[in-house]
Amino acid sequence: MPGSQSPQNDGRTAKEKAIDDWLPITSSRNAKWWYSAFHNVTAMVGAGVLSLPYAMAELGWGPGVAILVMSWIITLYTLWQMVEMHEMVPGKRFDRYHELGQYAFGEKLGLWIVVPQQLIVEVGVNIVYMVTGGKSLKKFHDTVCPDCKSIKTTYFIMIFASVHFVLSHLPNFNSISGVSLAAAVMSLSYSTIAWSASVHKGVQPNVSYDYKASTSAGKVFNFLSALGDVAFAYAGHNVVLEIQATIPSTPEKPSKGPMWKGVIVAYIVVALCYFPVALIGYYIFGNNVDDNILITLEHPRWLIAAANMFVVVHVIGSYQIYAMPVFDMIETVLVKKMNFAPSFRLRFISRTLYVGLTMFIGMTIPFFGGLLGFFGGFAFAPTTYFLPCVMWLAIYKPKKWGLSWCINWICIFFGVLLMILSPIGGLRTIILQAKTYEFYS
Repeated sequence: MPGSQSPQNDGRTAKEKAIDDWLPITSSRNAKWWYSAFHNVTAMVGAGVLSLPYAMAELGWGPGVAILVMSWIITLYTLWQMVEMHEMVPGKRFDRYHELGQYAFGEKLGLWIVVPQQLIVEVGVNIVYMVTGGKSLKKFHDTVCPDCKSIKTTYFIMIFASVHFVLSHLPNFNSISGVSLAAAVMSLSYSTIAWSASVHKGVQPNVSYDYKASTSAGKVFNFLSALGDVAFAYAGHNVVLEIQATIPSTPEKPSKGPMWKGVIVAYIVVALCYFPVALIGYYIFGNNVDDNILITLEHPRWLIAAANMFVVVHVIGSYQIYAMPVFDMIETVLVKKMNFAPSFRLRFISRTLYVGLTMFIGMTIPFFGGLLGFFGGFAFAPTTYFLPCVMWLAIYKPKKWGLSWCINWICIFFGVLLMILSPIGGLRTIILQAKTYEFYS
């Protein structure tokens, strides 16, 4: 995947230009700043927000609040770095995360550092969203019709996937902006339902804020697993350069202006979603909260049914946002490396196969949440918490012990800690869940 050049730097042949105009990331550059706002909200506020009260129950009040706030600040800072680095070379744009990696670490090494991690995050999120979409549909069905015959989650995952067999053929980021806007509105809606329904319920009579686990080993492992959940909740960085690539840019008006405006709006929305859900959910239910707060809240029934449907709509948009860079990678390899002609048929076959694959894995291993804590540490922590800092240090070389240098090293330290610790908790969760697990249940 050679780094593509930008329109300003037109040393490209007509064929290369045609290919860039066809690839989903670089084909359309007329996005407005608010596109970046709702693409970022859709990418950030995943269904992960619903597991934050549960993460709080495993972290406890003090560490929980500290980790939530620190994550919000650190990821906003690393996101700012990514936006700044998008056009730091005059006349060139780094439209993809791996192109920035290649510039920072070298042509070969950059690919090896960035692409595997980015793929784990994007494909992992897509599989998790297949499961989340299916489970939320099932919950909607069971809430609306409690006396109906029970239907397997597997079938609901298939129903959810059928939407993507259609939507994944939208050509590029701008063409999914409508889907993305709907998803962003939904994330704010179901987050609001989650915390307001909790407030309506009132603090539970026998509420306890002690740790869930009784053994000290259990407490430690749960704590580590919860770190992975928090890392997963802030995973929008993997698509941020790709989103910025859709914004027009001139030397007088670089793309970072409108992009940063969008990011700030997105981060305010993230705070409005995350903090009330995490803190109020934990305050009301204590350590009795489920790993999805909507499951803990059973009444009023119509409201919880609506919230689950909102989750479904949101996850549809999120799936598309994370799938677009993957489609871009697949199509780049097919067209540039394997010399296929860019065509509708090529796109149709490759994207349909990808959606089918994520559906199949989601149906086969629905305890993907534990896998997420595991992979979350390996891939989410680096790409979100410290890879941008490492690139910043490699490219700008700030003065040793200066403010910029210190801030970056603090973020790297925190991120590496997260990367090492959270997979341990995730692995234990997988082992515990695998004991009672039946295939295609």
